[in-house]
Amino acid sequence: MDDDFRRAALDYHRFPRPGKLAIEATKRMANQHDLGLAYTPGVAAACEAIVDDPDNARLYTARGNLVGVISNGTAVLGLGNIGALAGKPVMEGKAVLFKKFAGIDVFDIEVDATDPARFCDVVAALEPTFGAINLEDIKAPECFAIEADLRARMRIPVFHDDQHGTAITVAAAVRNGLLLQGKQLSDVRLVTSGAGAAALACVDLLVSMGLRPQNVTLTDIKGVIRADRPDMLPNMARYARDTHAQTLPDVLEGADIFLGLSAPRVLKPEWLHLLAPKPFILALANPDPEIQPELARAARPDAIIATGRSDYPNQVNNVLCFPFIFRGALDVSATTINEAMQIAASEAIASLARAEASEVVAAAYGGDAPVFGPDYIIPKPFDPRLILEIAPAVARAAMDSGVARHAITDFAAYRRSLERFVFRTGHLMQPVFEAARKSPKRIVYSDGTDERVLRAAQTLVDEGVAVPILIGRHAVIERKVREMGLRLDLGGTIRVLNPAEDSAMFGPLLADYQRMAGRRGVPLEDAAHWLATRRTVAAAMLLHAGHADAAICGGTGDWWRQLRQILPIIPRRPNVARNYALSCLILPTGSLFICDTHMMVDPTAEQITEMTLLAAEAVGDFGIVPKVALLSHSNFGASDTESARKMRRALAMIRARAPSLEVDGEMHGDSALVEVIRNRAVADGRLHGTANLLVMPSLDAANISFTLLQAAADGLSVGPILLGMSKPIHVVVPSVTARGIVNLSALAALEAQNVRAQAAPVQPADL
Repeated sequence: MDDDFRRAALDYHRFPRPGKLAIEATKRMANQHDLGLAYTPGVAAACEAIVDDPDNARLYTARGNLVGVISNGTAVLGLGNIGALAGKPVMEGKAVLFKKFAGIDVFDIEVDATDPARFCDVVAALEPTFGAINLEDIKAPECFAIEADLRARMRIPVFHDDQHGTAITVAAAVRNGLLLQGKQLSDVRLVTSGAGAAALACVDLLVSMGLRPQNVTLTDIKGVIRADRPDMLPNMARYARDTHAQTLPDVLEGADIFLGLSAPRVLKPEWLHLLAPKPFILALANPDPEIQPELARAARPDAIIATGRSDYPNQVNNVLCFPFIFRGALDVSATTINEAMQIAASEAIASLARAEASEVVAAAYGGDAPVFGPDYIIPKPFDPRLILEIAPAVARAAMDSGVARHAITDFAAYRRSLERFVFRTGHLMQPVFEAARKSPKRIVYSDGTDERVLRAAQTLVDEGVAVPILIGRHAVIERKVREMGLRLDLGGTIRVLNPAEDSAMFGPLLADYQRMAGRRGVPLEDAAHWLATRRTVAAAMLLHAGHADAAICGGTGDWWRQLRQILPIIPRRPNVARNYALSCLILPTGSLFICDTHMMVDPTAEQITEMTLLAAEAVGDFGIVPKVALLSHSNFGASDTESARKMRRALAMIRARAPSLEVDGEMHGDSALVEVIRNRAVADGRLHGTANLLVMPSLDAANISFTLLQAAADGLSVGPILLGMSKPIHVVVPSVTARGIVNLSALAALEAQNVRAQAAPVQPADL
């Protein structure tokens, strides 16, 4: 690495505080009562429960979600035997990956013991602490004996990731590489460069999946692994060949797979002609592979090539699997991670690459959605779908193979629970999706050519949430669907409508649009042009005429301009005076709804009342009991400004109209979120716990609070959700993601099912 990168790396590890990990309490410690529950005397109840049944530790402690990443530092990355202390940054990094990708907590433990027996004694004694053990960076051949000893002694999973994580990912790549090359695993010949822990684990797993042992030839720095080599371990001797061949080029003739886990530049371009037609070359040495992909491709254009580097296609990286294998194993309290679980993980990884591209995959590839092929045989490490496929596959394999102590009875529910690690909106949206699936609705999308919309449409179809209608040019949508590798049934399940061409659909709508828009500043002669060219108008008219049940507009262009195109067409609900916008922010600590973030600049007390009741109704659609705080610069009568008085008047009106609603105010933001602070201010508060719906005194306050929280707290947004519309229609912001469109679509589908969304319309909505 160059000096600048080294300096940046050191700064990253040092600032703003040394290291990459911290301990964070998961329970509140706000008062003496909390302290009594957490420690003495309350902790005795948990201790006694575990004495009665040791399995209760997973209920009353963090053990069930705690992994030990343990190393003696004898084979650290590409650094070698640098010792336990110097290896600590790597172990901390592994801990961060567990947490980032699978929500698993980790203690990294660096053991100053190179003697395998002493190392095993230390680790085995730690079994009460952990739900599983990840062995890391331990040199061969000691790693084989250490893992075997610990697996025999411990009743929790012990997994040497350098071996098995690499093997699982390699096996997934081999599965797909051979599929593209038209070959069967049982028929191919494999030659390795490298015969260490990772290489042997890869070969062992591939043999379990169908590779014939007699078709394997190992080589290492000393040459071909021959039967006459002395002092071989059993797992190496299994593949020793009775041959006179001495060197790597001597055994490359006719090989279908080259598996490199050795050293840079050991595979020469001039040897590649020896390989079989359509070979698969895995050059996995890091940072420099056994052969540069450019040289390999020039010599063998028919080859598929994979490396361990992120700057080339087909990166084989064990972060693709280890967090999710542990997630599945922990969730069924597996006693080990066996071969069946490893194979299940490998097959799940391989199947993901063959699935259609999603927005998250496109983002991982810099915005270009990949399609299964020679340059995309394995997912990217940052593809969040991995946990949704691998963890359930591993858990099911653990149950089927008899090593699970707890069974998952509803895998659909389990998979949905894993969404909290994929999209932090998962739990918030779960009841909405469940309700929407009961009666999928037709949703029209004004910008059907947008890739985000197309990916969202694929997700909605797959999840049975909605039946999309796409507005746009037929040829453009068909081309994009093909290029993105999607499976949308255009012209079948999915309708594509072009307002400029589909006169049979849009022609009869013109007179109605002229009538509605004529008094809103749209001349009669312009109405036809607007209907044909402004897709938001077309989408709103399809909803108005009953050709769709809901509409999602926007995503590009000005949000207000598109809203103005909708309002003449889709009126307000009866007895609703104005329309409002509710936005939701998903934070690490939970969900916050904020109103009104987009529409009302300076609402009156009456409008505050109306928006609060509408917003509380919307929060209820998420399966959440609304807890409402009316926010102000004033804290419970501390100020007599008009803004503060407005919020006080609104509180009185809200309580009169909805006496059962849990609402209080006017209050500061910290009072809304921290009950202790609120209780210091008032003794008769009607709000309990933390508020989840914050109603602001002005648009400035709402929008600034929302965007500031989103940026500062790394929040994810849902919305804006238009409140008070007579039919379900929403305008997304330009920064929306495909998942954001999916979430808003599910909400719209739920609205379409609701009786209140079908009420008779009143006058066109005002701004």
